[in-house]
Amino acid sequence: MRSYRLFCLITLLLVFRLDLRAEQTEAIPGKIIYKDISYVSGGHERQKLDLYIPRGRGPFPLLVWVHGGAWRAGSKERPRGLEWLDRGVALASLNYRLSHQATFPAQIEDCKSAIRWLRAHAEKYELDSDRVIAWGASAGGHLVALLGVTGDVRSFDVGGNLEQSSSVTAVIDEYGPTDFLQMDAMDGEIGRMNHNAEDSPESQLIGGPIQEHPERVKSANPITYVTEKDAPFLIIHGDEDPLVAHGQSVILLEALNHAGVLTSFYTVKGGKHGWFKDLQVSQRIEGFLVDHFGLSH
Repeated sequence: MRSYRLFCLITLLLVFRLDLRAEQTEAIPGKIIYKDISYVSGGHERQKLDLYIPRGRGPFPLLVWVHGGAWRAGSKERPRGLEWLDRGVALASLNYRLSHQATFPAQIEDCKSAIRWLRAHAEKYELDSDRVIAWGASAGGHLVALLGVTGDVRSFDVGGNLEQSSSVTAVIDEYGPTDFLQMDAMDGEIGRMNHNAEDSPESQLIGGPIQEHPERVKSANPITYVTEKDAPFLIIHGDEDPLVAHGQSVILLEALNHAGVLTSFYTVKGGKHGWFKDLQVSQRIEGFLVDHFGLSH
């Protein structure tokens, strides 16, 4: 009997320890951090998120950061937007499957799975499901743009928590690609990449040279899905971007405006591919978040 009780105790301790590993919690002044939460049950090692919760009482509006890295690199570590915790905004930073692990639409399926998981667990973490803003840059900008224009598209919703919506309240898209087949033509003299090449980030994302697979490309292009039902956008792009031409954001702006979607656009004069020194960038982002989260200025 004593041996059996000891066995039960050891088993309980092991289960408890494994549970802690699955959701490691770290507390530092002003916020609580939940690391490496699986948003897909039994899923890939990349299908995890980190969740930062402000101190105080919720429900908290939620900012969702989606990292860049040409869909073949990058991490949820060191997300943008942590300063918003001090203003009562929760932050989720996502990993998603990279292009060498799974081709499109795996990446947007993962982002949507994460949004649905967050809504399904909103009560536990004191999140406001009605105020969810997606923010990303470069490849992350492409994915959050897709989130913004596919709120009413169910084909990318696969897996668990399907009773939850994967739509977002608003989108901050920084220099994300929007129409792969036009990228090389837009690059002009400042372009540093052959996007039509079979080893380009875009070709690797869809699983073949983009010019040879127009239907796959169409399914991956945010511009394909624009309708009047889309979320409001803030789009930011440098006019000397050597990797994703400024024109990629211009054609998205034009499509959104034509559909009557509330859109704000800011061109960074002389701006390259991120690392902007223009103070207007942070001011525009702050104003957009304040307005769409309904916060006080």
